[in-house]
Amino acid sequence: MDRWDRVGRVAAYGAALALTPYMLIKVSWVVGSLLGLLPVGTGFGKVEWVVLNSATIGMAGIGIAVALALVRPWGMRIPGAPLAFCAWVGTGFLVPVLPYAVLSSLLGSADGHPKSGSDADPSMPGWEAALVQIGFVGMGLGLAIALPAYLRRRWPDAFAGRLGDGGQGSPGVPPWMAVVGAAVGLIWLYWAVGGTAGVTHHGERDLAWHLLSGVFGLWAFVAAAATWATVRGWPARVPRWGPMALGWLGSGSLFAWSGWKLPFTLYLAVAQPADAALPENLALAAVLHLAAVGAGTAMLRALVRTRLASSES
Repeated sequence: MDRWDRVGRVAAYGAALALTPYMLIKVSWVVGSLLGLLPVGTGFGKVEWVVLNSATIGMAGIGIAVALALVRPWGMRIPGAPLAFCAWVGTGFLVPVLPYAVLSSLLGSADGHPKSGSDADPSMPGWEAALVQIGFVGMGLGLAIALPAYLRRRWPDAFAGRLGDGGQGSPGVPPWMAVVGAAVGLIWLYWAVGGTAGVTHHGERDLAWHLLSGVFGLWAFVAAAATWATVRGWPARVPRWGPMALGWLGSGSLFAWSGWKLPFTLYLAVAQPADAALPENLALAAVLHLAAVGAGTAMLRALVRTRLASSES
């Protein structure tokens, strides 16, 4: 075992350990709300609150299992496709928001952890918020280190070679998913810098919303540029691992976060609770999230097919 594998092993165990308190907190929320010992989140009934947090418990469990799969011997024997998909979603959730965690801490954001639309609650004690923050950051950093080490062991040729090795087309009209991703990112960046078109509830915008809109907008642009470069094979001779890694993270961010936010957007549009609202127009937000999910999925498919084509050439 070389030094890189040892670092990856420590990172994988650290990621699983960091996310465990988050899962236990969510279990306590579900049990406490069912027994009437804890209040439900603002804007949700008991059923919605239990379903929401049960889903996050399942996601946290999958995240812990993925982290362990990256380091345990059985992780080399399980099918690669489902593991890669779970790792894509997990890194898409966590790694792109690491800059937000740093910025929100430096700028004194009110809570300092990524809001999914309902994960945070004003009544959350400070120690719980700190554990949630540690869980997100620890899991994100752990996956960012452990996943490349795993790929290096299981698929030694992953990200090998240079752009253009597989005979991709010359640069020209960008792939459609890159255009869609860039368009979605442009709107998010417009909101991040204070744009008001498409914003219905101006009073609901806070520092966290602006920061997250900016972070997601930048990653959408990164995903679009990386996918375009990889599919078109340009700039030629650039090491493939760079745009492949950025495309992996950016497309995962588009798919994971918009796939997570879309149900909340649709819920608010249908239920219209009086005590909960999103800043953006709900119809526009739903269209953006649908576009982001579709673009992210198509980007991943394009990256995989490009890599397979270059391997066969």
